[in-house]
Amino acid sequence: MSALGHYLEEAGIPSVAIALIRPQAERTRPPRALWVPFELGRPIGPPRDPAFQRRVILAALGLLSAPKTDSLIVDFPDDDPRETPDRDWRLPIPASLDRNLDTLEEELRALAPAYAQSCTQRERSTVGLSGLSPAACGEFMGAWLRGEAPESPVPGMSPLLALRFAADDLKAFALEAALAGGGKPSSRQLGDWLWDRTTLAVALDTIRRRLMVGDDERGKLVAPFFVPALRVKP
Repeated sequence: MSALGHYLEEAGIPSVAIALIRPQAERTRPPRALWVPFELGRPIGPPRDPAFQRRVILAALGLLSAPKTDSLIVDFPDDDPRETPDRDWRLPIPASLDRNLDTLEEELRALAPAYAQSCTQRERSTVGLSGLSPAACGEFMGAWLRGEAPESPVPGMSPLLALRFAADDLKAFALEAALAGGGKPSSRQLGDWLWDRTTLAVALDTIRRRLMVGDDERGKLVAPFFVPALRVKP
Protein backbone atom coordinates (compact mmCIF):
# COMPACT_ATOMS: atom_id res chain seq x y z
CA MET A 1 0.00 0.00 0.00
CA SER A 2 2.91 2.36 0.65
CA ALA A 3 4.17 1.88 -2.90
CA LEU A 4 0.65 2.35 -4.27
CA GLY A 5 0.44 5.61 -2.34
CA HIS A 6 3.38 7.01 -4.31
CA TYR A 7 1.71 6.12 -7.62
CA LEU A 8 -1.49 7.82 -6.48
CA GLU A 9 0.41 10.93 -5.43
CA GLU A 10 2.14 11.09 -8.83
CA ALA A 11 -1.31 11.09 -10.41
CA GLY A 12 -2.32 14.02 -8.22
CA ILE A 13 -4.41 11.98 -5.77
CA PRO A 14 -3.48 12.55 -2.09
CA SER A 15 -3.14 9.33 -0.12
CA VAL A 16 -2.78 8.21 3.48
CA ALA A 17 -2.11 4.74 4.84
CA ILE A 18 -2.77 3.19 8.23
CA ALA A 19 0.30 1.23 9.30
CA LEU A 20 0.25 -1.59 11.84
CA ILE A 21 3.96 -2.43 11.64
CA ARG A 22 6.06 0.69 12.04
CA PRO A 23 9.44 -0.72 10.84
CA GLN A 24 7.74 -1.84 7.62
CA ALA A 25 6.31 1.65 7.09
CA GLU A 26 9.72 3.17 7.75
CA ARG A 27 11.26 0.95 5.08
CA THR A 28 8.60 1.55 2.44
CA ARG A 29 8.27 5.29 3.19
CA PRO A 30 4.62 6.01 2.29
CA PRO A 31 3.72 9.59 1.37
CA ARG A 32 1.58 9.81 4.53
CA ALA A 33 0.87 7.16 7.14
CA LEU A 34 -0.73 6.92 10.56
CA TRP A 35 0.94 4.24 12.67
CA VAL A 36 -1.45 2.56 15.11
CA PRO A 37 -0.37 0.34 18.04
CA PHE A 38 -3.11 -2.21 17.46
CA GLU A 39 -3.23 -5.93 16.86
CA LEU A 40 -2.81 -7.10 13.27
CA GLY A 41 -6.17 -7.19 11.56
CA ARG A 42 -7.51 -4.23 13.55
CA PRO A 43 -6.24 -1.16 11.69
CA ILE A 44 -8.92 1.15 13.09
CA GLY A 45 -9.10 -0.33 16.56
CA PRO A 46 -11.35 -2.75 18.43
CA PRO A 47 -14.59 -4.07 16.91
CA ARG A 48 -17.91 -2.66 18.06
CA ASP A 49 -16.35 0.61 19.22
CA PRO A 50 -17.42 3.14 16.56
CA ALA A 51 -16.41 6.20 18.61
CA PHE A 52 -12.82 5.02 18.91
CA GLN A 53 -12.69 3.88 15.29
CA ARG A 54 -13.95 7.31 14.20
CA ARG A 55 -11.06 8.95 16.06
CA VAL A 56 -8.59 6.75 14.21
CA ILE A 57 -10.13 7.47 10.81
CA LEU A 58 -10.25 11.21 11.43
CA ALA A 59 -6.62 11.19 12.60
CA ALA A 60 -5.63 9.46 9.37
CA LEU A 61 -7.66 11.79 7.17
CA GLY A 62 -6.19 14.76 9.02
CA LEU A 63 -2.79 13.89 7.56
CA LEU A 64 -4.08 14.82 4.11
CA SER A 65 -3.77 18.49 5.06
CA ALA A 66 -0.15 18.12 6.18
CA PRO A 67 2.54 19.74 4.01
CA LYS A 68 3.77 17.39 1.32
CA THR A 69 7.04 15.61 2.11
CA ASP A 70 8.85 12.54 0.79
CA SER A 71 7.40 10.50 3.65
CA LEU A 72 5.38 11.33 6.76
CA ILE A 73 4.65 8.83 9.54
CA VAL A 74 2.64 10.01 12.55
CA ASP A 75 1.97 7.88 15.63
CA PHE A 76 -1.58 7.48 16.91
CA PRO A 77 -1.38 8.39 20.62
CA ASP A 78 -3.70 5.81 22.23
CA ASP A 79 -3.63 2.06 22.66
CA ASP A 80 -6.55 -0.22 21.94
CA PRO A 81 -8.83 0.30 24.98
CA ARG A 82 -9.68 -3.38 25.03
CA GLU A 83 -6.09 -4.52 25.40
CA THR A 84 -6.17 -4.06 29.18
CA PRO A 85 -5.96 -7.58 30.70
CA ASP A 86 -9.09 -8.84 32.43
CA ARG A 87 -8.10 -10.09 35.88
CA ASP A 88 -11.34 -12.07 36.18
CA TRP A 89 -10.58 -14.25 33.18
CA ARG A 90 -9.57 -17.83 33.95
CA LEU A 91 -7.66 -20.30 31.78
CA PRO A 92 -9.94 -22.87 30.12
CA ILE A 93 -7.59 -25.65 31.26
CA PRO A 94 -4.49 -25.71 33.49
CA ALA A 95 -1.45 -24.48 31.57
CA SER A 96 0.70 -27.29 30.15
CA LEU A 97 3.97 -27.16 32.02
CA ASP A 98 6.09 -29.42 29.82
CA ARG A 99 4.12 -28.84 26.60
CA ASN A 100 5.17 -32.24 25.31
CA LEU A 101 3.99 -32.97 21.77
CA ASP A 102 2.73 -36.37 22.91
CA THR A 103 0.06 -34.61 24.95
CA LEU A 104 -1.46 -32.61 22.08
CA GLU A 105 -4.54 -34.76 21.60
CA GLU A 106 -5.01 -34.95 25.38
CA GLU A 107 -4.97 -31.15 25.54
CA LEU A 108 -7.53 -30.90 22.75
CA ARG A 109 -9.82 -33.34 24.57
CA ALA A 110 -9.51 -31.25 27.73
CA LEU A 111 -10.53 -28.13 25.79
CA ALA A 112 -13.57 -29.77 24.18
CA PRO A 113 -16.09 -29.08 27.01
CA ALA A 114 -15.10 -25.40 27.16
CA TYR A 115 -15.38 -25.14 23.38
CA ALA A 116 -18.87 -26.68 23.47
CA GLN A 117 -19.87 -24.25 26.22
CA SER A 118 -18.51 -21.33 24.20
CA CYS A 119 -20.49 -22.37 21.12
CA THR A 120 -23.66 -22.50 23.22
CA GLN A 121 -23.00 -19.13 24.83
CA ARG A 122 -21.98 -17.33 21.64
CA GLU A 123 -24.28 -19.26 19.27
CA ARG A 124 -21.56 -19.42 16.63
CA SER A 125 -18.11 -20.78 15.81
CA THR A 126 -15.44 -20.06 13.24
CA VAL A 127 -14.22 -23.65 13.31
CA GLY A 128 -14.96 -25.54 10.10
CA LEU A 129 -12.48 -24.42 7.46
CA SER A 130 -11.13 -27.94 7.02
CA GLY A 131 -14.51 -29.66 7.25
CA LEU A 132 -13.11 -31.85 10.04
CA SER A 133 -14.06 -32.01 13.70
CA PRO A 134 -11.48 -30.60 16.15
CA ALA A 135 -10.71 -34.15 17.28
CA ALA A 136 -10.09 -35.27 13.69
CA CYS A 137 -7.90 -32.20 13.12
CA GLY A 138 -5.85 -33.20 16.15
CA GLU A 139 -5.47 -36.78 14.96
CA PHE A 140 -4.35 -35.60 11.53
CA MET A 141 -1.84 -33.14 12.98
CA GLY A 142 -0.61 -35.78 15.41
CA ALA A 143 0.19 -38.09 12.50
CA TRP A 144 2.30 -35.37 10.88
CA LEU A 145 4.13 -34.75 14.13
CA ARG A 146 4.95 -38.46 14.44
CA GLY A 147 6.64 -38.30 11.06
CA GLU A 148 3.95 -40.17 9.20
CA ALA A 149 2.76 -39.16 5.75
CA PRO A 150 -1.02 -39.38 6.18
CA GLU A 151 -3.35 -39.10 3.25
CA SER A 152 -5.68 -36.17 3.20
CA PRO A 153 -8.81 -36.82 5.28
CA VAL A 154 -10.69 -34.30 3.12
CA PRO A 155 -11.76 -35.49 -0.35
CA GLY A 156 -10.34 -33.36 -3.13
CA MET A 157 -7.91 -31.54 -0.84
CA SER A 158 -4.16 -32.14 -0.78
CA PRO A 159 -2.63 -33.36 2.51
CA LEU A 160 -0.67 -30.12 2.87
CA LEU A 161 -3.70 -27.88 2.37
CA ALA A 162 -5.75 -30.05 4.71
CA LEU A 163 -3.01 -29.68 7.32
CA ARG A 164 -3.02 -25.91 7.00
CA PHE A 165 -6.80 -25.70 7.32
CA ALA A 166 -6.77 -28.16 10.23
CA ALA A 167 -4.22 -25.93 11.97
CA ASP A 168 -6.43 -22.88 11.46
CA ASP A 169 -9.40 -24.77 12.87
CA LEU A 170 -7.45 -25.85 15.94
CA LYS A 171 -6.32 -22.30 16.64
CA ALA A 172 -9.93 -21.12 16.43
CA PHE A 173 -11.06 -24.09 18.55
CA ALA A 174 -8.62 -23.25 21.35
CA LEU A 175 -9.32 -19.52 21.34
CA GLU A 176 -13.07 -20.05 21.35
CA ALA A 177 -12.73 -22.52 24.22
CA ALA A 178 -10.84 -19.83 26.12
CA LEU A 179 -13.87 -17.53 25.92
CA ALA A 180 -16.10 -19.87 27.91
CA GLY A 181 -14.66 -19.21 31.36
CA GLY A 182 -16.22 -15.83 32.02
CA GLY A 183 -14.67 -12.41 31.98
CA LYS A 184 -13.66 -10.49 28.89
CA PRO A 185 -10.07 -11.37 28.07
CA SER A 186 -8.25 -9.06 25.69
CA SER A 187 -7.08 -10.46 22.40
CA ARG A 188 -3.51 -10.10 23.66
CA GLN A 189 -4.36 -12.14 26.75
CA LEU A 190 -5.81 -14.86 24.57
CA GLY A 191 -2.81 -14.78 22.24
CA ASP A 192 -0.33 -14.95 25.10
CA TRP A 193 -2.12 -17.96 26.53
CA LEU A 194 -2.31 -19.78 23.21
CA TRP A 195 1.24 -19.15 22.03
CA ASP A 196 3.08 -19.23 25.36
CA ARG A 197 1.23 -21.83 27.40
CA THR A 198 -0.29 -24.55 25.20
CA THR A 199 0.98 -27.71 23.59
CA LEU A 200 -0.91 -26.75 20.44
CA ALA A 201 1.45 -23.80 19.96
CA VAL A 202 4.47 -26.10 20.20
CA ALA A 203 2.89 -28.45 17.67
CA LEU A 204 2.17 -25.64 15.22
CA ASP A 205 5.69 -24.26 15.50
CA THR A 206 7.21 -27.73 15.11
CA ILE A 207 5.32 -28.26 11.87
CA ARG A 208 6.27 -24.78 10.67
CA ARG A 209 9.97 -25.45 11.27
CA ARG A 210 9.87 -28.84 9.57
CA LEU A 211 8.18 -27.44 6.50
CA MET A 212 10.65 -24.56 6.30
CA VAL A 213 13.64 -26.93 6.09
CA GLY A 214 11.93 -29.62 4.00
CA ASP A 215 12.32 -30.31 0.31
CA ASP A 216 8.72 -29.51 -0.61
CA GLU A 217 8.60 -25.99 -2.00
CA ARG A 218 4.85 -25.87 -1.43
CA GLY A 219 5.47 -26.65 2.22
CA LYS A 220 7.84 -23.71 2.50
CA LEU A 221 5.15 -21.44 1.08
CA VAL A 222 2.53 -22.72 3.52
CA ALA A 223 4.79 -22.80 6.61
CA PRO A 224 4.37 -19.12 7.63
CA PHE A 225 0.62 -19.58 7.99
CA PHE A 226 1.02 -21.88 11.00
CA VAL A 227 2.46 -19.29 13.40
CA PRO A 228 2.00 -15.49 13.19
CA ALA A 229 5.28 -13.73 12.43
CA LEU A 230 5.13 -11.77 15.70
CA ARG A 231 4.85 -15.05 17.62
CA VAL A 232 7.78 -16.82 16.03
CA LYS A 233 10.51 -17.48 18.57
CA PRO A 234 14.22 -17.75 17.60
